[in-house]
Amino acid sequence: MVLSTIAAAIPVLVLLGAIGIFEIRAHIAAMLGLVTALAVAIVGFGMPVGLAGMSAVYGAAYGLMPIGWIILNVIFLYQLTNEKGEFDVLRHSIRNISDDRRMQLLFIAFSFGAFFEGAAGFGTPVAVTAAMLMGLGFSPLSAAGLSLIANTAPVAYGALGTPVIALSAVTGLDLMELSAMIGRQLPFFSVIVPFWLIWAFVGFRRMIEVWPALLVAGVSFAVPQYLVSNFHGPWLVDIIAAISSMLCLAGFLRVWRPKNPITEAPRDWSSDEVRDGTEEGSDAAVVGRSVLKAWMPWVILSIFVFLWGVPQMKALLDGIWSAKIPVAGLDGLVQKVPPVAPEPHAEAAVFSFNILSMTGTGILLSALVSGILLGYSPMALLRMYGRTFWMIRFSLITIACMLALGYVTRYSGLDATMGLAFANTGWLYPFFGTLLGWLGVAVTGSDTASNVLFGGLQKVTAQQLNLNPVLMAAANSSGGVMGKMIDAQSIVVASTATKWYGREGSILRFVFFHSVALAALVGVLVMAQAYLPPFSGMVPEAPPITAPAD
Repeated sequence: MVLSTIAAAIPVLVLLGAIGIFEIRAHIAAMLGLVTALAVAIVGFGMPVGLAGMSAVYGAAYGLMPIGWIILNVIFLYQLTNEKGEFDVLRHSIRNISDDRRMQLLFIAFSFGAFFEGAAGFGTPVAVTAAMLMGLGFSPLSAAGLSLIANTAPVAYGALGTPVIALSAVTGLDLMELSAMIGRQLPFFSVIVPFWLIWAFVGFRRMIEVWPALLVAGVSFAVPQYLVSNFHGPWLVDIIAAISSMLCLAGFLRVWRPKNPITEAPRDWSSDEVRDGTEEGSDAAVVGRSVLKAWMPWVILSIFVFLWGVPQMKALLDGIWSAKIPVAGLDGLVQKVPPVAPEPHAEAAVFSFNILSMTGTGILLSALVSGILLGYSPMALLRMYGRTFWMIRFSLITIACMLALGYVTRYSGLDATMGLAFANTGWLYPFFGTLLGWLGVAVTGSDTASNVLFGGLQKVTAQQLNLNPVLMAAANSSGGVMGKMIDAQSIVVASTATKWYGREGSILRFVFFHSVALAALVGVLVMAQAYLPPFSGMVPEAPPITAPAD
């Protein structure tokens, strides 16, 4: 067990060490991690070369479609608006809400970003909010790192509840019970994260100065998050909570102002590029410009992203055209067995090329509509798209390699080996089981993928340890959200959105402590819900426990 666990961890250590310690460029680090994962899978775990190669191809394809597709088109939209100077107007309009940098960060990264997480997920909120913060004058490191920290509490209900729906599917546990249990864990952190975000930005003392606004933003998100998840389901949790938070925060800032506002971004000594917002043009230069025109692309983006997230729209578009392509040489050839799965079953490997219903397609259409309304000609749009593709080419390579690595670990059993190591922690399992979800997201870049990988293991282990399986399955998702800020895919998205290529290591070091600390706090809460009243009263009555298979 010890040797297997060490071997399984080598690819992750190589990847994170190359990025965070040696500051190797992300696409090179991703290639090194992928080569290491293939070597460990083939030599250490005895995976046939053909299976290992096809799992890498499958992962790379998923990395480009849909994840790379989202990033390419979000950056395309950003480039269109930036080229026309609309961010000058956007900054001016946001200052009408508050000229305090802390409030701008809170509104965009936490409240507004949660809307995009709820509607689309898969990197969309980080790409959008990091780009917006850069346009407002934040340094690249601040824009990237703080967007990652903010994009935590909403993740479990992202993309209209996709992670929870997937968790229910792989565990066989009741969808509403899982939704409710996660909704009794994350609201605590929805209140904490705004404080944590501003503390990471300006320090504890300057954070305390604006505690009323932080409390309003957090509570107005947490209360709808709890109510919707417990009494409606996982689908609209983030959408409703984000709208509530934006409206309440904007309304509160009309009657309350910080006594000591921070109107310039604090100097970021770890960044080579320092922005204070003054170089983008004066407010006087934009007074006569239309605020509506500046916000128009982002409103259109919100509408398209929301429409593309509605299940009925997805079904309609998939009905027009979609293709499910079994991965030759991999589909059905890898078997998952107890204790990782409740019962033996062959792992499917089917690539869904549903290009019409992909969120990235909706973003592309919103960018084209916005570009035309901003005055671009068709040829100008085409040229800008080509420039955008060339600009993020290394990021697309990185994401493809990251997902290839994740799929190799999944189909070779490396992830299951690390999971079983966590499962041997006995009565401490509620804490370490939560960290297992964190590890799953850190490796795969997706709370949905982590739930698919470890949901069955969480259920089986909970039954063996006489723990509530709903609690531990939910903990996998709740703990996983804190791993979102350090997964390589999200870091690459953030570095791409802020045009800070090659500095992914700085972003990883910026967010790593916050990720581990918040994940540990989630683990402490799950421990309390497992053993300590009154927290244990939050857990639904456990379903009958069946004897594990011999």
